[in-house]
Amino acid sequence: MEATADTPTPDFGAEPTPLTLLVNPHSGGGRALKLLPRVEAALDARRVPFRVVRTKSLAHGVDKALTAIEAGELPVVVSGDGLIGAIGGAMAGVGEVPLGIVPVGRGNDLARVLGIPTDPEEAIEVVLAGHTRTIDIGEANGKPFLGIASVGFDSDANRIANQSRLGGNLVYAYAALRALFAWKPARFTIAIGEQRTRLEGYSVVVANSSAYGGGMYVAPDARLDDGEFDVVTIARVGKLHFLGNLPKVFKGTHVRNDEVQVIRAARLTVSASRPFAVYADGEHLTDLPADLRVIPSALRVLVPATAA
Repeated sequence: MEATADTPTPDFGAEPTPLTLLVNPHSGGGRALKLLPRVEAALDARRVPFRVVRTKSLAHGVDKALTAIEAGELPVVVSGDGLIGAIGGAMAGVGEVPLGIVPVGRGNDLARVLGIPTDPEEAIEVVLAGHTRTIDIGEANGKPFLGIASVGFDSDANRIANQSRLGGNLVYAYAALRALFAWKPARFTIAIGEQRTRLEGYSVVVANSSAYGGGMYVAPDARLDDGEFDVVTIARVGKLHFLGNLPKVFKGTHVRNDEVQVIRAARLTVSASRPFAVYADGEHLTDLPADLRVIPSALRVLVPATAA
């Protein structure tokens, strides 16, 4: 499927569509609250009506987003990938209302892939311009995600990063080193229809998008609108070899390594020899075994005109 270039949706004319700003006060180590006045000032300057909701949890944010839609308001998430993924997943298939994004988290990977700027005033201008792109979403055990679901080394590192107070990309380097030090290879089984693939290694990454972890292009050829996942597996190699090749992920060149394999599937099941959590959009989504599937063309997102 190709990206869908839709006509602008929000009516920012004589009677502009009211916005509901869904703000995660903890996102980016408090960066969301620090930047919120700039977002408010940009909207005031354009005389766009809005209200601010400070979310208390992912579930609270989802509830308030759906309430906003019912009230005829446009939900704009001022947060990182976690709340964006939760609200976007809940909005999938709920009418034609698009999702607005002001990325203020640590990773901001979905915004990066969609071309949404991290400058708050520029991000609001993208929302007000009204250009949309229709994207797929993923589901793991019935729970939606927008970007990448991973298990193994990746999910261990994600858990460590979420527990850390470090900011910026430094937290991902710290989490990767800690996870690698403690890592013991696991056996994974991937079932696609009647075909089963077994491997001993580090990770199984199920990618609807191409990047995670603050700009790591773990699945460089994954597309948000092609109706399939890119499934990236990393087989067992020595830890020094693994560590030495980790920087390649930032350019996506790691996929040329022999221990890395990429397969494509619209639906698959992943299990492992020991318990693993499944992390997606930076949050704990579910646990193995996991049934994962793509839901094509499920969500409209406000993006720059060049990405629509």
